[in-house]
Amino acid sequence: MHLLQGPQKSPSDSAIPPSILPTVGYLEIDDRSVEFRDLDQYIHSHPEIAYEEFIAHGTLSTFLEKQGFTVTRHAYGLETSFEANFGSGGRLVTYCAEYDALPGIGHACGHNLIATASTAAFVSLAKTIEKLRIPGRVRILGTPAEEGGGGKVKLINAGAFKDEISAAMMSHPISAREYKDGYTGIAGFKLIASNKLRVEFRGKGAHAAGEPWNGINALDAAVQAYTNISMLRQGMRPDERIHGVIENGGTVPNVIPDYTRMNWYVRAPTSSRSESLLVKAKACFEAAAAATGCQVNYIPALSYRDLRVNDTLCQVYVDDMADLGEKIILKQDIPGTVSTDMGNVSYEVPSFHGVFAIPTPPDVTGHHPSFALAAGKIEAHDAAMRCAKGMAMMGYRVLTDSKVAEGARKDFNMIEK
Repeated sequence: MHLLQGPQKSPSDSAIPPSILPTVGYLEIDDRSVEFRDLDQYIHSHPEIAYEEFIAHGTLSTFLEKQGFTVTRHAYGLETSFEANFGSGGRLVTYCAEYDALPGIGHACGHNLIATASTAAFVSLAKTIEKLRIPGRVRILGTPAEEGGGGKVKLINAGAFKDEISAAMMSHPISAREYKDGYTGIAGFKLIASNKLRVEFRGKGAHAAGEPWNGINALDAAVQAYTNISMLRQGMRPDERIHGVIENGGTVPNVIPDYTRMNWYVRAPTSSRSESLLVKAKACFEAAAAATGCQVNYIPALSYRDLRVNDTLCQVYVDDMADLGEKIILKQDIPGTVSTDMGNVSYEVPSFHGVFAIPTPPDVTGHHPSFALAAGKIEAHDAAMRCAKGMAMMGYRVLTDSKVAEGARKDFNMIEK
């Protein structure tokens, strides 16, 4: 894409008809449909786990550079993050692109679709800014390691969201089987907070047959901790979750394990409730250590905050997607019991995190091998491109309509932090 240079016009909000983007930006998405499909497929066929998304980072960066954008690779000190900007003056809209996969099962959360949709929305809005010479800036930010690695949390800490951002946006695929009555997505996708930590137990090794009485069994501590958490669940609220795995359970059966390590997620609808539940979980771990004579140690990871819904941005998305023939639920009444680091972003700037439906086999949801297969289908890509058009239109309205921008900021400020 040839990027125009020179001064931009400064029209009033009412000077640009709201229908202009479908005739400019949407065509950009349609005209480049093959390129976006190839981009989607390449990322899907080369799945990479958190902070190892070297192929996705390079592929997306090169794609944007070929369109004429200047890309900052390895942005904000993260090796697999990138950033590109276009425009000047006015407000700033940021599209977040996720592209990490899950260990062993690939893009079973469809992050290839997220990356492609955000890229298409960015290119579409940049083309509109260029064509109309309107004031405003658009940014795409590559955000690695959403799957437990807290990439956006690190980007926040590094200053990636310190600018006066009027809206940060992204959308996530979800199984179409979860929708009825012709709905194809949700604008206000509510998600819960999550605290993550690894728990280490240290005991004393001994021969398991010859002199087990001289050992202190760290595996017993891990098993007891797992049992304690299972007992805790009966006293948890229905919207709370604790789940974990034993990552290191010992070596061979005839040696008393002197070290074990577990990985746990503690989730609740709000960050404060997640912290309270974490206190109870730690009591379970410490009781297991005391009962077995082991020492316990915690290795905390980056925590995910609950996802705050911005009513203004959601309504804009619902209205514009209706023009595309899509029927979108305004927002969830009950939060989904999963988490995302986009929740942390929603505490920094006005944010939008929608979901779009893709066809999957019956009884299949995210984090399943069959969802990974579905995320590579043309029907899933087409859904992502329709979503990209909706996000591009929303970005355009934020840049050109003060009522939308001010409404989004007001909603952000009104929600208790």
